[in-house]
Amino acid sequence: MLRKPSHRTAAVLAAVAGLTVALAATVRAADDATGNSMQAQIDHGKSTYASKCSHCHGPNLMNSGTITPDLRAIPDDKTRFITTVKNGKNNKMPPWGDILNDEEIGSLWAFISSRRKP
Repeated sequence: MLRKPSHRTAAVLAAVAGLTVALAATVRAADDATGNSMQAQIDHGKSTYASKCSHCHGPNLMNSGTITPDLRAIPDDKTRFITTVKNGKNNKMPPWGDILNDEEIGSLWAFISSRRKP
């Protein structure tokens, strides 16, 4: 014999449905303002890194024996990263702000932060 769900059961089911919708919205929020998925940003960043950054920083985000830092260990600080890429650093890393646009730099961050070792 089937029973009618109680008000408490219905409330729990409604809460679960609401959380499911909220979770889906959170996943969509991982997309950037142009609608690119996070994976698309990472893929674009990987391509940009290979063509613009790997010659100094190494193909695997590190280049042993050079002054370049291991990018797998950089701080989780997007603002600092963007500033460094745009303006250069310590007269050792050249500024890229006139070469890379904001989308490319954001994609670089997505790629590098996806490979970061906490």
